[in-house]
Amino acid sequence: MASILKSLRVLSDPNRLRLLLLLEREELSVAELQEILSTGQSRISTQLALLKQAGLVEDRRQGKNSLYRIKDGGEYIDLLHAAAREIPEAAEDTKALQLVLEKRRDRVRGYFDELAGKFGRDYVPGRSWKGLAETLLQLMPPMVIGDLGAGEGTFSQLLAQRAEKVIAVDNSANMVEFGARLAKESGLTNLEYRVGDLESPPIEEGTLDIAFFSQSLHHALHPRQAVCAAWRLLKPGGRIVILDLKRHHFEQAREMYADTWLGFSEVELRAFLEEAGFTRVESWIVDREKQTPAFETILAIGARGR
Repeated sequence: MASILKSLRVLSDPNRLRLLLLLEREELSVAELQEILSTGQSRISTQLALLKQAGLVEDRRQGKNSLYRIKDGGEYIDLLHAAAREIPEAAEDTKALQLVLEKRRDRVRGYFDELAGKFGRDYVPGRSWKGLAETLLQLMPPMVIGDLGAGEGTFSQLLAQRAEKVIAVDNSANMVEFGARLAKESGLTNLEYRVGDLESPPIEEGTLDIAFFSQSLHHALHPRQAVCAAWRLLKPGGRIVILDLKRHHFEQAREMYADTWLGFSEVELRAFLEEAGFTRVESWIVDREKQTPAFETILAIGARGR
């Protein structure tokens, strides 16, 4: 009887229930649980120790890591599932778990992370990021592109070399004036600058092939609304592309770079896209800076259904 009462006391904590719900579905390491729950390592380790002491989880070694799983749930499983309906975070935990498992399966990502770190480190005649970018631009079919939160529009000007039309939107009149002047001097007649907010860009609905946010979404007051607005601007079959910072804790960015949000997790970005109606949603970590504060960059894409 004492062991049952002890187990019930352990199960009374919502955070431990979240751990058990995850470990019922999959063996997970502490690092993976950290990513899913956005919780510190010491806190997760403490909770796992309590669950293990109560006989509810067990672990096994795999290389340098320990993998945890639920142990002989038995009569507690039904109670666990019933409790899940009262834990609002459980649905988000499931999405985050799917993302972690997808990363675990996709070993190719690790290879390209290493490759990206080496590219440009050593001099090789004729190999450069500019050359690679120009090559990819030439492969891009002519499209109508919205560069949302474009700043002075450096990327817009690159896209305009190949695109049918580029509409660069920014809420700074000075940025728009500077970019428009530069585009005129460069003879880019298919590049148009407009003053406007990310939540309500001054672009006619259903006219874009691509809606692009390049390190701009974390400046939006309401990023969900900005993504929903992008969906309305796209033609059926159009795509959204988001490059933004992964969630970080460098608070100085608010003052230094006027950042409204300290980045986003992959789960958050995917949720923004799915809630707006986008399908075929995917995301990747595409860059990791070595210098402190070691910012990471997420690429997220989605498609508007036809």
